[in-house]
Amino acid sequence: MNVDGPAPVVVNAKSKHTATIIFFHGLGDQGNGWAQVFREDIKFDHVKTICPNAGVRAVTLNFGIPMPAWYDILGLTDNSPEDAAGIQRAAEYVHGLINAEIKAGIPSERIVLGGFSMGGALAIYSGLTFDKPLAAIVGLSSFLLQREKIPGTHTANLKTPVFLGHGTQDPLVPFDFGKRTHEAISKFNPNVQLKSYPMDHTSCAAELKDCRDFLANILK
Repeated sequence: MNVDGPAPVVVNAKSKHTATIIFFHGLGDQGNGWAQVFREDIKFDHVKTICPNAGVRAVTLNFGIPMPAWYDILGLTDNSPEDAAGIQRAAEYVHGLINAEIKAGIPSERIVLGGFSMGGALAIYSGLTFDKPLAAIVGLSSFLLQREKIPGTHTANLKTPVFLGHGTQDPLVPFDFGKRTHEAISKFNPNVQLKSYPMDHTSCAAELKDCRDFLANILK
């Protein structure tokens, strides 16, 4: 099963390309919506943004209905099993995207991984398990995958800046997931921050501004 679907949506840099953001959409979504966010709200002239599209697959959480998904979601409780093989395939795809940017001349320290919901969870897991240091990791309304494997033997991104944003009224991925993700990463990474917003499972102008400010400081 292919992890990726249609070709990624790319927002090219307007000036000399010196950094790249790779941002993954949530369950059932596509990359074009987030590409628009990076055209209008989180834009930097020297940064290229890549918004990949997930392939369509049956999702157990949604009664097996096929939809764009980076991996299968079996449940959203502490006791729910995870699609370990699917998560690993997705992470390998993400690592391939990063390595393609490195091959094109962008240092790993100038590459940001980010995403929303399951895409944010994928970005966090893939970033923390990548073998070269990244510029930053962003997880919006997301959670931590394979927590028993993090950080494990992965040491390249133990101090990489991490921005977590989450709605306090989120009914799908409760705010407690964000707090526990922050707590888990904080055990080995002092550079993780969690910001909360009075919203449900979505984003808002304040969150996007905070995310932009976070990235502006890193991708100077």
